[in-house]
Amino acid sequence: MTLPIPTIEPRFYQLPAFEYWDNLDGKPGRAVEIWSRRTGKDLTYMNIQCMLSFERKGLYLHMLPEFAHARRTIWEGFTNEGERLIDNAFPPELRESTNEQNMRIVLKNGAVWQLGGSDNFDRYVGGNPIFLCFSEYALSHPQAWEIMRPILKLNGGHAAFITTPRGYNHAHEILKIAQREPGWRASVIDGIQAKVMTQADIDEEIRLGMPEELARQEYLCDFSAANVGSILGRYLEAAEAEGRVVTDGRSLYDPAGAVFVSSDIGYSDAATFWFWQKRHGGRFALIDYDEDTGLDAEQWIPRIGDKGYKIEQFWLPHDAVPKTFQSRHSVFEQFATSGLAKTYKVAGALNATDKVNAARSMLARCEFDGVKCAQGLLGLREWSFEYDERRRMFRPVPYHNWASHPADGFAYGAANLRDFVPKPRARVIPDGTVAAENFHLKQLWRDHETAARSRRRLQ
Repeated sequence: MTLPIPTIEPRFYQLPAFEYWDNLDGKPGRAVEIWSRRTGKDLTYMNIQCMLSFERKGLYLHMLPEFAHARRTIWEGFTNEGERLIDNAFPPELRESTNEQNMRIVLKNGAVWQLGGSDNFDRYVGGNPIFLCFSEYALSHPQAWEIMRPILKLNGGHAAFITTPRGYNHAHEILKIAQREPGWRASVIDGIQAKVMTQADIDEEIRLGMPEELARQEYLCDFSAANVGSILGRYLEAAEAEGRVVTDGRSLYDPAGAVFVSSDIGYSDAATFWFWQKRHGGRFALIDYDEDTGLDAEQWIPRIGDKGYKIEQFWLPHDAVPKTFQSRHSVFEQFATSGLAKTYKVAGALNATDKVNAARSMLARCEFDGVKCAQGLLGLREWSFEYDERRRMFRPVPYHNWASHPADGFAYGAANLRDFVPKPRARVIPDGTVAAENFHLKQLWRDHETAARSRRRLQ
C-alpha cells in the first residue's frame, strides 16, 4: 500500500510553503506564516512535518500556547470532512504507536511527532527536537523560542511560527526578522487573499457582534488593530506616554529604600516575582522582575538573594501554603525560613474582578524599570479578557495563558500595597463658611432637577 505525502492537496497559498521546506537541501529552515483564521495553518504544518520526517528522523514538536489548548484544538480536532486532524496528517498506516495521554505519535520510520504547550516549554528541552512549530505564536510564551533556539542551532533543526496577529508583539518582531534575513521564509495572507472569506463575510461577522478590531486581526492579519480585550493596554500606554516606563538605562532602585516583593508561584507553570519600592505621595517604582519555570523554592531563594535587595516584606500567593514544589515543606515555610525578607505574608485570594481592579487602580501610581521589567511588562500588555466565540463577546474573566502569571503577581502586589497609599484627609469646613461652599456635586444636581421641575410647572 502506498500513501501520498503530504496527505492533503495544498491550496494555492499553501503550496509555496511546501516548496520551501522541500528544497532546503539539508540547510536549517525558518518560516513565519501570518495567516488568517480558516486557512489551515496547523494542518499544513503537520503535513510538512510528516513529509520532513521521511528525510530525517527525530522529534518534531508542534507547540500551542497551552498544553490543554493543544489537546482541544489539534489532538481532538477534526477537519471539515469529519476526519481527525492527526489521522489526516499522520495516517494510522504510518504509525508505530499513538500515546493519547502525552499526545505523542511514533512513526514506523522511527520519527516522533508530539504536541506540546509553550506555557511549559522547559519539559521539552531534553528531548532535543529537530523541528519546532509554534502555533498561535502571538499568544505563546515569548521565552519559549529564546530557550529552545540554541537546541536547533546545535542540531541543525528547523523552526516555524504560524499565527494570526495580536498587535505589535513578539510575533510581529519575528516577522520583521524573517522579512530581512536571507534563507528565512515570510508570508502574510489574509482571509480574502486566501479566498476563505469575502469582505461581505467579514462585515457580517462584525454585524453579528465580533469586535471590529478582532475581525481585523483574525481575518485581515492587521497588526495595527488594537489588542482588543486587553485589560491593561491603555493604562500602560498612558504610563509610556507620561515617561513612567524608563528605558534609558537609568536605575529606579533606591538602595536606602525598602523593597516589597509580590509573586505568583508555580512549578510546571511559571513563577513570577515583582520587586516594588514606595515613593512619596502613594506612588511606587517597579525596580525589577524575575520569571522562570521548573524551579523549586530552594532554587528561587538564592536567585532572589543574589539581587542584593533589602526586602522588607515578601507576599506569597494564597496557594503557597499547601503547594510544595514537590518538597516536604510548603513554599511559605521554605521562604519564611530563608532570611530573604524581614516579614512574610500570604496574599489573600482574589477573584477575577478583584485582580483586574487592583491592577488597574495601581498602574496610574507606578513607574517601571523598562529594562529589568521588560518581560513582566510584556505579560501585562498581553493580559486580556477571554473571548466567548458562541456569545460573540468578551467574558469578564482574564484568558489564562502565559501572561496570567506576571499579571497575577502584579495584581497581588497591587492589592496589598494599596494599604500603603495615603488616604485623603477629610475636609474640615470652618464655622461661618458661606452655604454655597458646602455644596457637593450630588446636591447641585438635585437642585438643578428641582429648578427644572419648577420651570415646567410654571409653563
